[in-house]
Amino acid sequence: MDGFQLLERLTFRDFDLIITSACDNYAIKAFKEHAVDYLLKPIDSEDLLKAVNRVRENQKRNALGDQLKNIIKAYVPEKKFARLAMPVFGKTIFVDFEDILYCKSDGSYTEVHFNTNNKELLSKKLKEIEAQTDDLFFRLHNSYLVNLLYVKEYVKNDGPYLVLSNGVSIPVSRAKKNELLQILNS
Repeated sequence: MDGFQLLERLTFRDFDLIITSACDNYAIKAFKEHAVDYLLKPIDSEDLLKAVNRVRENQKRNALGDQLKNIIKAYVPEKKFARLAMPVFGKTIFVDFEDILYCKSDGSYTEVHFNTNNKELLSKKLKEIEAQTDDLFFRLHNSYLVNLLYVKEYVKNDGPYLVLSNGVSIPVSRAKKNELLQILNS
């Protein structure tokens, strides 16, 4: 497999790319792959140094962008309704999002698990509850919606799965794995 075939198989990239080749006919393909630079062999040491410096500059800019994103994420404007409305036995209970560990689908019902180790069964589908939640929650499986504040571990083996602060393990679907990792790492 060559380098381009490897790039096609990657599901996401979190690195800068410098492509080297003895042939100049791959240059356009390299830049379509968002390469920072394309160096022809034999590699000139000055060209290599310039390419590495360009990567360093990109990383500095990205680090600054990440810092800005974190500052923006830290500022969460006060919401009018930062609670989940839960119809239970002829009444509606309002629960703060921070009090919910996770929600588990049970057909047309949803189990809402709290950080107090209590749970409630709602006659709502999980997608209805997901629509009411904020950015603290992530749907990491067809059957689970998790409050990211309570994620203690991400385990790659046997799964993958998350371990929450109460010790409960929750499976992560393959389709959501990369998106979840990006959120957890940001």
